Amino acid sequence: MAYAARKRGIPLVVFAAETANRLKLDRMRELGAEVRLAGCDFDAAKDHARAFAEETGAQFIEDGREPAISEGAGTITVELCRWPQPFDVALIPLGNGALLAGIGHWMKAHSPSTRIIGVCAKGAPAMARSLASGKIESTESISTIADGIGVRVPVPEALSDLAGVVDEVLLVEDDAMIAATQLLFRRHGLLIEPPAGLAAALTFRDRFQGTLIATTLCGGNLTAEQIRQWLTA
Repeated sequence: MAYAARKRGIPLVVFAAETANRLKLDRMRELGAEVRLAGCDFDAAKDHARAFAEETGAQFIEDGREPAISEGAGTITVELCRWPQPFDVALIPLGNGALLAGIGHWMKAHSPSTRIIGVCAKGAPAMARSLASGKIESTESISTIADGIGVRVPVPEALSDLAGVVDEVLLVEDDAMIAATQLLFRRHGLLIEPPAGLAAALTFRDRFQGTLIATTLCGGNLTAEQIRQWLTA
């Protein structure tokens, strides 16, 4: 958003949680966004952003609610479907749902045999519970290192978009995501934020043995402290 707004000369105000990754915030500012810290988590920050938009007449952009964001995520699958063999499973991180909806809809249309599996952090199960019950199920709090998928209050439009697309949702522990982060760094030299999809592949390796899996690696915003804690021990 910051990159696109700067390119078009549009002012952008980003609301983020007081606990948000400082490296991400610095990069938003470097791209010209005004960043405001408000609330203890992702969903609390969205409440402040929504109120700001109502007060000022600004356009409120919410991940999981805007179809264009899901459409953009779906372009990832255009590339995935160029693989010479169809994937048996797609393990896709599930936060607000835009990424999973975009990839899932495209994959269902062009590779219908592929099972679409969302992956939530075990400490942030609101989306998993909501998809299982067919209604919005919020949690009072979250507890996960994966701030990008740390959803406490599901977006109704996202749940609607995901209906009939997601075959299953798995939950992964933070320790599994750290192990996946370490694997990517030590085997491939990649600095990746906790990858939920790869963590699911490792956690449920017996189940996925012999299958061709696709997953996404989303974001390289590891802070110096996270690198020290997870990658230099």
